Amino acid sequence: MKGRETNVTILMADDDEDDGILVREALAESQLPIELYIVSNGEQLMDYLYHRGGYANNSIPYPDLILLDLNMPRIGGLEALKEIKTDPQLRRIPVVILSTSRREEDIYNTYDLGANSFIIKPVTFASLVEVMKTLFKYWFEIVKLPLEAVGDKHGQQPYQSSVH
Repeated sequence: MKGRETNVTILMADDDEDDGILVREALAESQLPIELYIVSNGEQLMDYLYHRGGYANNSIPYPDLILLDLNMPRIGGLEALKEIKTDPQLRRIPVVILSTSRREEDIYNTYDLGANSFIIKPVTFASLVEVMKTLFKYWFEIVKLPLEAVGDKHGQQPYQSSVH
């Protein structure tokens, strides 16, 4: 990876433990410099982003990218996406929906709320590895992201929620 000094941090919110394991294995297989953190619902996602609750430890890294499932308990993916994209301190973090849903309504709703991409979860492991490689290449080699989007790796202060 050209010009990158640190690992990329991806935060995955998905209540299916098997999906988290598969993504972790796909990232390992792709040999990309990515640290993957996984939360199992939207409430944990927001706690992680705002460093509250079980994530109050300030040493957890802010994500460079969020992989978000739609159907989760407590706070669902759409609700979490809406909160992220309406918060001035979080909205620049790219959010990629990674879902089994093929419903047009879900696709339109996520883009209306500010999702950066919508990907239907691949059915084979080899396809998942390719998706991870492509995501990495696109978001961290091709696209220019604002520095504020990557949090404290660049001297930013921790995010503070304007809505609690």
